[in-house]
Amino acid sequence: MISFSEHHGLDADDLLGPEGLVAEQWPNFESRPEQLAMARRVQEAMREGFHLTVEAGTGVGKSFAYLAGAIDQALEQKGKVLISTHTINLQQQLIEKDIPFLSNVLQGGFTARLAKGRSHYLCRRRLNYAVKHKAMLFDEATAELGLIVDWAEDSSGGSRSELETMPSAETWQSVCSEHGNCQGRKCRYYKNCFYWQARRKLETADIIVANHAILFSDLVLKEAGGSVLPDYHRVILDEAHTIEHVAEDHFGIRVSQFGLNYLLNRLYNPKKRKGILAFHKQAVTAKELITKCRQAVQVFFAQVQAWYAHAGGDNNGCCEPEFVEDNLGPMLKELRLELGKLSKATKNEDDQFELGRYTDQLGAAETDIKDFVLQRKNDCVYWVEIKTGRRKNTLLRCAPLDVGPHLKRTLFDEYESVVLTSATLSCGGQDQAGFSFFSGRVGLEEFKSLQLGSPFDYEQQVQMFIEANLPEPNNPDFVEAASEAIKKYLLKSDGRAFVLFTSYVMLKKTAANLEDWLAEQEMELLVQGGGIDRARLLEHFKADVRSVLFGTNSFWQGVDVPGESLSNVIIVKLPFAVPNHPLIAGRIEQLKKQGHNPFFSYQLPMAIIKFKQGFGRLIRNKTDEGIVVVLDSRIARKRYGQQFIAAIPKCLVEVVSTEEY
Repeated sequence: MISFSEHHGLDADDLLGPEGLVAEQWPNFESRPEQLAMARRVQEAMREGFHLTVEAGTGVGKSFAYLAGAIDQALEQKGKVLISTHTINLQQQLIEKDIPFLSNVLQGGFTARLAKGRSHYLCRRRLNYAVKHKAMLFDEATAELGLIVDWAEDSSGGSRSELETMPSAETWQSVCSEHGNCQGRKCRYYKNCFYWQARRKLETADIIVANHAILFSDLVLKEAGGSVLPDYHRVILDEAHTIEHVAEDHFGIRVSQFGLNYLLNRLYNPKKRKGILAFHKQAVTAKELITKCRQAVQVFFAQVQAWYAHAGGDNNGCCEPEFVEDNLGPMLKELRLELGKLSKATKNEDDQFELGRYTDQLGAAETDIKDFVLQRKNDCVYWVEIKTGRRKNTLLRCAPLDVGPHLKRTLFDEYESVVLTSATLSCGGQDQAGFSFFSGRVGLEEFKSLQLGSPFDYEQQVQMFIEANLPEPNNPDFVEAASEAIKKYLLKSDGRAFVLFTSYVMLKKTAANLEDWLAEQEMELLVQGGGIDRARLLEHFKADVRSVLFGTNSFWQGVDVPGESLSNVIIVKLPFAVPNHPLIAGRIEQLKKQGHNPFFSYQLPMAIIKFKQGFGRLIRNKTDEGIVVVLDSRIARKRYGQQFIAAIPKCLVEVVSTEEY
């Protein structure tokens, strides 16, 4: 039975204890002291109103632990709890497995809903508009539209994920729900609107599950008086080690040459004679301005590319204010004003809303370009990226040197209890001291902390090998030597390995070295960036037990491969961030000016956290076992190397060396 002592909510021990409700319903459930400790602490944070960081090792069962706290708030009717994750997989686990299971155990008493971005939902009004104007809007999307129309008649949720076949981006963007392109209660489809049905369900939910991108969009909009989510009172951030990176995008600027041309083509593409203005009788001036804007885009980005070719390489794309002339912003403004006139002149309400949405997008692009060229956002790094290959693109990027003040202002100062959890938040050191790097980066000043180890027996399950005699990674001989070492350890594990790199350049060189050898060993080589998307690559790896996967950044974290398919994780190079990346370089320079040593205060702790993430790919349950190999000899040669070893769970470590270091 649920106990009702001083509060009327849910006692963590009664839910997750050895004789708790979960144990009664789930015969194979093992009550874990670490999980209980976390659940108690999360409940305490939410009841008493303080911020909490929890590092919980693999196998603790974090989701049940923080759900105990969220459900406790729901049962006490203390207001909505928002649970935010970084990956879709974890969202699905929460909303499809963990929450329904706990709801069944507790026989209801609370509701939970998944929050998706507005563009995930079909807009019936825009679908009707697209069907009526398909000859004007599309080139070859008629069949896709027909499938969407048939699906919409039977769909209960109207979410794009329900479609058996994903439509093209062009088709979906013509029929999805959009902010600024919605009539709200005045719309004839309002009662049956998929987006507003979902929004009403969120309004009545006790627990909302979202992702970090939606959360930060909501925080930014709330400052401006808007929102994308209903009001919530407490926040739980799982996979919290990613929030600094996600926040960079939401508090910065990103302008794409490809994106601007795409926007203009959606208005009117003269080659195909398609677009919203294609057959608009009063759009002669607007079409002329679109042509001028397209030319202005070409001239503007030609300036940017010329600057990059001449001076950008000297500082990795970092640019000064007014490094080029803004010939583009004024042209976008002219087009925006003309579309505004066109919208007022048209009598068709649907046309008005479509034109109004493009007006908003042009206004946002105009502002971003002006802000970038004049560098009007303070304490930010501004840089240019040139993408080559099949789809060439030039990007203007801006990000805060420190997202901490933004997160403090919009998140930690606004909500009385924010719980942040991950398996990798600390950089060594016990209690709150271990979280100092993370908390400093995200603006978390007053908080309590909890560090929990894994219930798994790493000393029995893992053996680590350190190749202390290999050349250091910046040595020209490293790739050849590392390739030979990789062969040795792949034979030891019979394939079944992740080989983790920090750059595509080194990955490709090593893959070229080992391709023929792997074929001789009948081990399939799977290479990230080879044309297969990450999800399919991972499924292929799981299906072929002896395969070997070469991966970079996204395979260091958020990848779960329990069982024999993954028995070997080879870390080719310690994951120090590239110091000449504009944002990293800017932060290093800022720390120097503040009197800090950037290597020890920023680069090293960031690398340690990522190293822990890579190490954590190997053991995903109590029966997993295998080896972790480190080919970067600096972990044995350099004094700081011991900090990497100290940060991971204690396991058997063998230094492969003929010398003593």
